[in-house]
Amino acid sequence: MEIRGVKISDELLGTFAPIVVYWAYSGMYMMLGGLDNYRLHSRKDEDEKNLVPKRVVFRGVLLQQAVQAIVATLLFAVTGNGEVEGDQQHSLLVLARQFFTAMVVLDTWQYFMHRYMHQNKFLYRHIHSQHHRLVVPYAFGALYNHPLEGLILDTVGGALAFLFSGMSPRASIFFFSFATIKTVDDHCGLWLPGNLFHIFFRNNSAYHDVHHQLYGTKYNYSQPFFVTWDKICGTYMPYSLEKREDGGFEARPTKDYKEE
Repeated sequence: MEIRGVKISDELLGTFAPIVVYWAYSGMYMMLGGLDNYRLHSRKDEDEKNLVPKRVVFRGVLLQQAVQAIVATLLFAVTGNGEVEGDQQHSLLVLARQFFTAMVVLDTWQYFMHRYMHQNKFLYRHIHSQHHRLVVPYAFGALYNHPLEGLILDTVGGALAFLFSGMSPRASIFFFSFATIKTVDDHCGLWLPGNLFHIFFRNNSAYHDVHHQLYGTKYNYSQPFFVTWDKICGTYMPYSLEKREDGGFEARPTKDYKEE
C-alpha cells in the first residue's frame, strides 16, 4: 500500500494501524469527556471508584500493544498472506464474509475466555481483576489488562479471527482497526446521540458498563460485537438507561438478579 508516495507493506500497516487508531479514537473521546450530560458516570465517580491511576493504565496499555505488535509481526511472517489473487481482492462479498467470520470467531473466543476468567477464582484474582480496577470505564482504558489476559483474549483471539476468516493482511488493516474502534467505544463511558455503534449494536458502552458494576460482573461477558453468546448461555442482563439527577445517564438492571 502506498501512502503519499511512500510504499508501506500491508503487514506493517496491519500491525501498527490499530495502535494508531486506538490512541486517536480514544483521544477524541477523552476530549469529549466534559460532556457531563452524556456521561454514564459522574466525574466524581470516575475519580473515587477507580482503583488505579491513569498513568498506570497508560503504561499497561502500551505494554499490551507492544506484545500485540510482536505477535502480529510473527503471524504475518509465518502465514505469508501478502498477496490476494484475482478478483478476490476487490470482491465486497468476499470481504463481508471474511469480516463476519472474523467477528464471530473473535466474539466466541472472547466470550468463553472472558467468562472463564470470572468463574475461575484464581484467574480472576490474579489476572482479570486488573481490568476491573476500572469500575468506571473510560476510552483509553479499553485495553488495560493483565499482560497474560491481553495475550490470551485479544492477541490470540485476533490471531484466530485472522486465520479462520482467511483475510489478507490488507483486509486485516481495516478489520482490526474497526475492532479497535468498537472496543474503545464500548469503554468510552459516554452515551452520545447519533452514535452508530449504539444504533446498530446492542453490545455498546452501556451494555459493557453494566458488566463493570458489582451487580453485573457475572453477566454481559460478550465482546466486542454481538450479545449472542450471553443470550444463548443465560448471562444476558437487560438494562434501562435512566437520567441521573446530577446529569448524564445510568444503566440500571431492569429486574433483580441473584448472585450465583
